[in-house]
Amino acid sequence: MTEALLSLTDLQIGFIRDGITTPAVRGLSLDIQAGETVALVGESGSGKSVSALASIGLLGDNARHTGQIRWKGADISNASEDELRSIRGNDIGMVFQEPMTSLNPLHTIEKQIGETLNLHQTLDSSAIFERTIALLGRVGIPDPTTRIKAYPHELSGGQRQRVMIAMALANSPDLLIADEPTTALDVTIEAQILDLLADLQRETGMAMLFITHDLGVVRQIADRVLVMQDGRLVEAGPTEQVFSAPAQPYTRALLAARPSDIRSPAKTTGIPLLTASDIRVHFPIRRGLFRRTADWVRAVDGVDLALHAGETLGIVGESGSGKSTLARAITHLVGFQGNVTFENAHVKAMTASALKPYRRQG
Repeated sequence: MTEALLSLTDLQIGFIRDGITTPAVRGLSLDIQAGETVALVGESGSGKSVSALASIGLLGDNARHTGQIRWKGADISNASEDELRSIRGNDIGMVFQEPMTSLNPLHTIEKQIGETLNLHQTLDSSAIFERTIALLGRVGIPDPTTRIKAYPHELSGGQRQRVMIAMALANSPDLLIADEPTTALDVTIEAQILDLLADLQRETGMAMLFITHDLGVVRQIADRVLVMQDGRLVEAGPTEQVFSAPAQPYTRALLAARPSDIRSPAKTTGIPLLTASDIRVHFPIRRGLFRRTADWVRAVDGVDLALHAGETLGIVGESGSGKSTLARAITHLVGFQGNVTFENAHVKAMTASALKPYRRQG
């Protein structure tokens, strides 16, 4: 077998507080080969993210670790900060869960990607600009020549994550560590980001360590799966093997906890508990000196639904599709057109005192 890109051997990590060491990772060993995708899965607190941070020297001052960390065969367990900084962003890129905590709100996208390029490459300002434009275009940022001047808060959540991916890939790393990169995104944007990562991996041949608790994502993208529990590696193997024949009780429990793809419909009889008919919530767009209404935002436009006692109804859609506004209309927290009834009572006709228990029940 060829030498692994990244190898962790008997990694132990603990955090010191008030003189007491709390173990976070207990004897983790793993190898990642060039070009493969390895998923590290487990519940919150299982040690997934801490292990990844240790591999690139980003543990806090109160952390202590033992064991061996090797990058391309070289032991970097006790490498200097300069050596680790050279590896980070150059050989290993990292994408975090929430880009707003990683991107600097005071700097434009151009400056932040440019700093990453300037740190690891010898490029003039024109070459950095062109490379940044190319990166933004490749990760799917629309109109990159304009968006390059944007600040993080001026981008959507999905666009910010695309910028993080562009930064992580700026110097063509051999390994990308993606730590819950889609958890905070809508399901449609999540699918787009996963497709983007898969496309980029095919193009560049990079390896990927994907950290997640979402087993659906794991089955979609990973070649191998490593399952962690309470800081320990409890199961590892090819993805299909782990999913079809899990060896450990914990892995079986994780798989059993996934929502089934098909659920038997609830038996519904009688009058619905809640009905909503032709619900419309339109917000005015005001322009000009006198703030006249120039147009309308149709946040919710003609929605009907019925919910029976004991039934679960899911409302899904992208950001801005009207899900939350519909819920606010049903609970009469926003003005609406149409009709909502709860237990045969018209919500619009309820007094303020009657609305309070209604909202508590909802």
